[in-house]
Amino acid sequence: MSKVRKFKVACVQATPVIFDLEKSIDKVIELTGEAASLGCKLVVFPETFIPGYPAGLGFGTVVGSRTEAGRDQFRAYWQCSVEVPGAQTDRLAECARQHGIFLTVGVTERDKVNKTLYCTLLYFGLDGSLLGKHRKIKPTAAERLVWGEGDGSTLCTFDTAIGRIGGLICWENYMPLARMAMYNQGVEIYLAPTADSRDSWNATMRHIAFEGRCYVIGCNQYFTKSDFPGDLQPELAEDRPEVLSAGGSVIVSPLGEVLAGPLYGEEGILTAEVDLDELVRSRMDFDVTGHYSRNDIFKLKVKGQPRIKTV
Repeated sequence: MSKVRKFKVACVQATPVIFDLEKSIDKVIELTGEAASLGCKLVVFPETFIPGYPAGLGFGTVVGSRTEAGRDQFRAYWQCSVEVPGAQTDRLAECARQHGIFLTVGVTERDKVNKTLYCTLLYFGLDGSLLGKHRKIKPTAAERLVWGEGDGSTLCTFDTAIGRIGGLICWENYMPLARMAMYNQGVEIYLAPTADSRDSWNATMRHIAFEGRCYVIGCNQYFTKSDFPGDLQPELAEDRPEVLSAGGSVIVSPLGEVLAGPLYGEEGILTAEVDLDELVRSRMDFDVTGHYSRNDIFKLKVKGQPRIKTV
């Protein structure tokens, strides 16, 4: 496959239309068009951008009990989540095809068979195909109330005309073996959609770029309590600040240098140039799965991980 050696990527930090499936998709389509008009070949959206990250909601739970009102909230979130594939993914795929770009979008996925929700990253090809998905393998803390656990079958990368694309969602990136599973797949453009807007997250993004000798795109949402539907605002935890997610999106080079961002306190589109030759230059002195791996000592076996997908 002939590779495009230099190209622009976009990291979209935006506010979703929380608990509204179709309007959130409308916003993805609008912002993708803006990023494509800037000449970007890859456009990345945050974790659960569709239909928004439910920060501050407890869904009526404490340990040992649930409320009927909380079950209704969960049903509402379930109803505005995304079936994969389905009519909503068809809209996103057509958006990627129309603009001739690779598109990745974080969604809450609604499984058609078992009805479970998953925190999922969708990948779309420039021809409009749904390339695949990654389901978060370990939701963090109270997220486990909302989302199920993915398995090794979605720890994947895609070998494309702009390099090998793959990634992990939010605190999966703190799992050393999960990162190694991605490095073993030869990831070159590492996607890290998240809901973490703390300064420490940017340190993690720089570490992963330097460790994996890959480009890293850390993508987060920006939203406040007032961005939630009016009927849900009284349910938000009172001790949480008005700004529930300050953003902090960032793009980092294979040598750990920040190329764009971090962006805080507003919506915006970060862009940066990717040069695949920089991957080679960066690995002269450190290659985490090559000459620095010591496979004679260490072995990693990942259950169910697929082969690299060429698209």
